[in-house]
Amino acid sequence: MRFASIAGLLFCFPGLVAGYSAQAQGAVAPTAIHSSSATAAPVAAAATDSPTVRELQTVEDKWTAALNQRDQYGLELVLAPLFMNVSQSGVFTTRDQQIANLITLDDKTAATEQKVLAARVLGDVAIATGTYAYRHRVGNAEVMDRGIFTHVFQRQHGQWMCVSAQETPVVTETPGARPKSSKSKTKAQAEMPFHIPFFTKGDSSKQ
Repeated sequence: MRFASIAGLLFCFPGLVAGYSAQAQGAVAPTAIHSSSATAAPVAAAATDSPTVRELQTVEDKWTAALNQRDQYGLELVLAPLFMNVSQSGVFTTRDQQIANLITLDDKTAATEQKVLAARVLGDVAIATGTYAYRHRVGNAEVMDRGIFTHVFQRQHGQWMCVSAQETPVVTETPGARPKSSKSKTKAQAEMPFHIPFFTKGDSSKQ
């Protein structure tokens, strides 16, 4: 009789079945929602004309001005105390070493340009990628190195300061000569992946 009564109730009130089914599904749904929400959304790179890119471009402009004007104080304002640079030959240099190299640079006509193309901000860390051009002299000839860079910044005391720099050469141009792509370098040179637009004494090319 008990089973017959239950069967009768289910027959007379089919909504009970639907309601129970909905409750059962609802009990599982939060797990599915939680699972999907746990997956972090990718961080989109800021567009070229975004506020983030403009803000980091301002820092890059100060950096460039310090390099071109041989301004030690200006360089200290954009390079963090723990700044680390890895040259294309695999040599690590600190901020103090970069400043010393800048001051003792023999080529006084050397000039750098840096343009931010994209940027990402992750809390107090920002990653800027862009292009650079470095004009300098090799012997009696003027040479223009062009490439791409990745600069990592950290917000310190309310301003962005670079903590890491990496640049990769793309092409070297000499006025009156055919541009020389970095692909045409020897195997030993081609295996050096880093190129930083800083200077060392007695070397007219970038590190």
